[in-house]
Amino acid sequence: MSKEPFIFELPEERLATTSQTGERVYLYTAEVRGRFRTFRNYFYDALLIFFLALPWVKINGSPLLLLNIVKRQFCIFGLHFWADEAPMLIFVFGGAFLGIAFITAVFGRLWCGWACPQTVFIDRVYRRIETWIEGSSAQRRRLDQAPFSMEKLIKKTLKYAAFFLASLVIANSFLAYFVGIDAVKVMITQSPFEHPSAFFVVALATAITLFDFGWFREQFCVIACPYGRLQSVMIDSKSMIVAYDQRRGEPRKKDRHDTQATGDCINCYRCVQVCPTGIDIRRGLQMECIMCTGCIDACNEVMVKLHKAPNLISYTTEETLQGKPRKWFKPRLAIYAGLITLFIVGLCVTLSLRKPLRVFTIRGRSAYQVTQDYHVVNHFKLHVYNHQFQSGYMSIRLKENDTAIKLVIPAPDLLLPAGKTKVFDVFVEAPVHYFKDGKAALPIVISSKFGAKDTVFSTEDTLSLVGPESEHETHNDTQSDRED
Repeated sequence: MSKEPFIFELPEERLATTSQTGERVYLYTAEVRGRFRTFRNYFYDALLIFFLALPWVKINGSPLLLLNIVKRQFCIFGLHFWADEAPMLIFVFGGAFLGIAFITAVFGRLWCGWACPQTVFIDRVYRRIETWIEGSSAQRRRLDQAPFSMEKLIKKTLKYAAFFLASLVIANSFLAYFVGIDAVKVMITQSPFEHPSAFFVVALATAITLFDFGWFREQFCVIACPYGRLQSVMIDSKSMIVAYDQRRGEPRKKDRHDTQATGDCINCYRCVQVCPTGIDIRRGLQMECIMCTGCIDACNEVMVKLHKAPNLISYTTEETLQGKPRKWFKPRLAIYAGLITLFIVGLCVTLSLRKPLRVFTIRGRSAYQVTQDYHVVNHFKLHVYNHQFQSGYMSIRLKENDTAIKLVIPAPDLLLPAGKTKVFDVFVEAPVHYFKDGKAALPIVISSKFGAKDTVFSTEDTLSLVGPESEHETHNDTQSDRED
């Protein structure tokens, strides 16, 4: 990392976080106060609680969000999916992607500055820790530039120890999304050698989190994140952005006492000091801007001291800055809204047609057999796939009570393991007169119970029976069975 001091007048030929030799120039983001900062603090706290508490929340015994790739289980806000239902997830993730595109088209990079985990954790956790231990941005800069001392060693050790503990908590919470909080609690209390794969994942996630949130920081947004590059496609002149009003601010004053320049901007660089990605918002909309609104609060602080109107930097649109009326509607938004609606409708229709059990009926090897008392026996293999994340029990009965027909199954209640397919032998014994032209349809009801509350699901199916087409054929089949 370069020790080149951070210069407020940023270079135009390279990133502010890069020196002339291509080395990293570390940012010391200054603190700022204001209405956006206050609201962001509350909103970030809510998101942190949501992220850490989400794995603990369950609906009917299942996590609110689970992405268990190893067991091929996916649970998204109470909706259960298995790997073979991956096409259904297209509706979920496709709708989410279009939702972000819609929000970006209207409100700009609202996701980056207000909801992205990268921003939330760095700003509300890691930078707070850094401030508590090393002080303000100016104190942190002086500490890094100071020669080695015991004070510097202690502060750096405490900071990275706290960073490591925070990263460990985040990594374990991250793991809970993939294996469930119950499994994580067991893994924490046992030796790492009993769960080597999970231990490796947590160790790797902790290292990546510590590197990213503790050191790499804004470089991820500037270099690695693809969303910043997509914003140029999603944002237009009607989208909300954080922007500097050049008509009001220019020409800039050299300082607050300059009486020659007529612009309101006094070139104090306060907006640059508080920017978490190290840009000068006065140069227009830039890919590195995450629209965190820090520069708005910083500039408003200065405007209040100068007894001038606020919002020299504001959350606005390019058309508004040009004096044009604000127009919310645009064809692209209608297209986004239509596609989102289609994804939601598609998901709802698919879920409404989805059943907790998937039943396939396959006939046994022999078509049928005729008993000595002229009853026809059909053999079926019932393949039952349990879609639930819980084991349950299944029972089979005739839809219509008919004492002349006998249904033979292995047991009254058949065990259905979670996410597994079980095969059951089912025999149906029916009198000969039940058949017409050698065929008959027998409707059955398959009931299943899951969970401690015995949630009951019922589905109907039809067994296609076959038998003799005439009485003569019945006698021949019976005689054949006796000889066998």
